[in-house]
Amino acid sequence: MTITHLKQGKPATERADDDAKVRSIVETTLADIEARGDAAVRALSETFDSYSPPSFRLSSSEIEAAMGKVSTRDMADIDFAQAQIRRFAEAQRASMQDIEVETLPGVILGHRNIPVQSVGCYVPGGKFPMVASAHMSVLTASVAGVPRIVAAAPPQKGEPHPAIVAAMHRAGAHEIYVLGGMQAVGAMAIGTETIRPVDMLVGPGNAFVAEAKRQLYGRVGIDLFAGPTETMVIADETVDAEICATDLLGQAEHGYNSPAVLITNSMALAKATLAEIERQLEILPTRDTASVSWRDYGEIIVCDTHEEMLAVANDIASEHVQVMTDRDDWYLQNMHSYGALFLGPRTNVANGDKVIGTNHTLPTKKAGRYTGGLWVGKFLKTHSYQKVTTDQAAAEIGAYCSRLCMLEGFVGHAEQANIRVRRYGGQNVPYGQAAE
Repeated sequence: MTITHLKQGKPATERADDDAKVRSIVETTLADIEARGDAAVRALSETFDSYSPPSFRLSSSEIEAAMGKVSTRDMADIDFAQAQIRRFAEAQRASMQDIEVETLPGVILGHRNIPVQSVGCYVPGGKFPMVASAHMSVLTASVAGVPRIVAAAPPQKGEPHPAIVAAMHRAGAHEIYVLGGMQAVGAMAIGTETIRPVDMLVGPGNAFVAEAKRQLYGRVGIDLFAGPTETMVIADETVDAEICATDLLGQAEHGYNSPAVLITNSMALAKATLAEIERQLEILPTRDTASVSWRDYGEIIVCDTHEEMLAVANDIASEHVQVMTDRDDWYLQNMHSYGALFLGPRTNVANGDKVIGTNHTLPTKKAGRYTGGLWVGKFLKTHSYQKVTTDQAAAEIGAYCSRLCMLEGFVGHAEQANIRVRRYGGQNVPYGQAAE
């Protein structure tokens, strides 16, 4: 096996140091929100966004005013994207059935899929207003039937971002707050004098938002532990350097720490892509960000075979995986650790980010090994139930249960079963002994 790293990013030790700094800041900030509530949230908003309105929650008239600033074309595009996302989310919801089965005569087991009762959806602003994140979180929660959907996004240039507000409202948000970063997720999860806490937090964000969600997990549910955007291109000689470079830099522009990795079995394509990236960085308007990401987190890995490429890809478990090879469906069948796959040169990660219908909130930092991304099922809790409808079934199951409880030494448990054996089966089971 020969695997050549034509380009490598920052060593893991340096990345760990960055994470430790973020962890400490977030811990202090969340403690402040817990202690001081609205006052802490307002101070944070003033510090980070220079924004301190009478109320962070938008009224109906403020929502309408913001939406009035969105052009007809932009609103039509938002509606088109939401139609695609709703269509796929509804199909996913329809695949999740409540069930009820009779496993033995008179023994009925089942489960119900019940929506989480309140969800906080964070929509990032920062360098780029992530309008699409409103579709992905708010709309998907709405399709799941969540009865209280709270949405928050930072201000842009001192006011609510019109397109984000429009997307939140059209998607079905019940409360909209103009709040960013740690103060937004902290306020929604912990609660303040004016914001009722939610049961679950969802949505992407920067490293501070991701760490805040991690620290709040347990107090509230979360969709997943999401770090900076990651992208991977798996390519062979069926495609050229231009398309590979474009797909790598298209995600590297997200932030200064967005990993972008090319895995190929062609040294010629690897070298050509490296050169093409340098060429495109000269003309890309977002090169100030993308170039730093590529310098510190970009990688090019050359393998001998597709099997090696697959093994490396599964180990990295990237958030986005663009596959452009002579065997795309083979990768679909054999990839097991990733966020989402984009198969063939006709599609791309931006489609998934913005419009095609799949959800763009996806696992990062190898979390694709144990979870998929946000989808309608994340907002549903599957709760089981049981009922026994005949005396015979109560006595039969009770006898088995009694003996199994005594096997473990749980006498009180056994008596729960024994009383049913005595009452419904007519057996005289001595107290503290197993049924026959």
